[in-house]
Amino acid sequence: MNKKIPVIKSIIGNWTYYTGVLSFEDISNYVSPINDELHKSKSLSDAIQRSITDNYLSIKEYILNQDERFFNAIVLAVYDGNPNWIEVELEIEGEEFYDIGFLSLSGEEKIFPVDGQHRVAGIKASLNENLGLKNEKVPVIFIGHKKTDEGMQKTRRLFSTLNRYAKPVSPKDIVALDEDDIVAITTRFLVENHFLFEKERIVFSLQKAINTSNKKAFTSLITLSDCVNELFKYYFTYYKKTDDFKDYLSKYFPNKNSIGVKDFKRFRPSDILIEDFTNFTIKYWDAVSSLEDITNYIKNLSEEPTLEYRNQEKGGNILFRPIGILPFVQATISDAKLYEDIENITDINFQEVIDGFKDINFYLNSKPWIHIVWDPNTQTMKTTGNRKLIKLLFLYYANLDNPERLGKKDLEYIKINYASFIGFDDDLEQITLEELLS
Repeated sequence: MNKKIPVIKSIIGNWTYYTGVLSFEDISNYVSPINDELHKSKSLSDAIQRSITDNYLSIKEYILNQDERFFNAIVLAVYDGNPNWIEVELEIEGEEFYDIGFLSLSGEEKIFPVDGQHRVAGIKASLNENLGLKNEKVPVIFIGHKKTDEGMQKTRRLFSTLNRYAKPVSPKDIVALDEDDIVAITTRFLVENHFLFEKERIVFSLQKAINTSNKKAFTSLITLSDCVNELFKYYFTYYKKTDDFKDYLSKYFPNKNSIGVKDFKRFRPSDILIEDFTNFTIKYWDAVSSLEDITNYIKNLSEEPTLEYRNQEKGGNILFRPIGILPFVQATISDAKLYEDIENITDINFQEVIDGFKDINFYLNSKPWIHIVWDPNTQTMKTTGNRKLIKLLFLYYANLDNPERLGKKDLEYIKINYASFIGFDDDLEQITLEELLS
């Protein structure tokens, strides 16, 4: 690379850096993996190389399939050769600028990524499949590097700082902003348009838990997203049988025969599919809203509509706790799966499914939830190791007329784990599950 790159020169701390752009082709041709630039030890250098995971393949797919692709700046270290800053004096309306110019590279320089190794690898992999991308450009920040002990230490510190303080996008922000993930898109729609989640009925926080001082929210944004994700897993089993899914697979994953939900959520599906799934979730939450306590909560216009359903005295209603609503969704979906005559996703009558759960005692200070989810002694929630049990208890009580529908394995799981939670010390062989739960 013997070229002059337009850049802006800046200083932060004791670093002088130059901000510009490089084409994908330049990245592919001239940016090398980290070799011995940060360590004299080959083992330590190899360790850095091994830190590049298969995540670069996701970046490759993102570049190849997302028309709205964009990257933040890749930090590149430059050493050897003859890099030279060429200042351009610029005057506009009487104000002079001296930080605009060109970074001249002779072609003998060695360039490696201090931050952005996966982006570099993903760019190179994408060009192997589509050379037409070679002129696309990505922002870069150039820094100087020296292969002295002091220079290596300085660059290592920058490397660790950039990676240590890089934070992944929070689940809350994904739900709020992602325009490709069908679960995020649908969750936003529900928050903005469904009567169960409007106004102050959703907590927008980084955690699933709801603060004890909150007496208005039904659930949290992240919990709702998890519930919608469970609904989509169920929906997806039917969608995978359609021609539309085959077209999606051909467009975004041409080398695969099938994909899971996680991969599917990486690329925005058709508006028709988004609308169809959104209507699917609306039908589900409409049915859930018909449960007596939830109906009463929606109608309650006081300042503390959840006081009866979420409190520190007796715990309240399990559906108003994140630890309870997600297993409830999983249980109702599992119950829907028990209907063997369903051939199409639109045939599911969620109101009929939810009606099968309406007679369950949802109150935490009574069986079956006391000691499983609610500790009456400390008046606190128990949230460890009990989620599968909660789900199966929902299913068991929804199928009291025919508990065998759950299967012997699940019934045995309920019996063993329920006994463990309540501290049952007698011989389990001498008691039935019905007697244990009574």
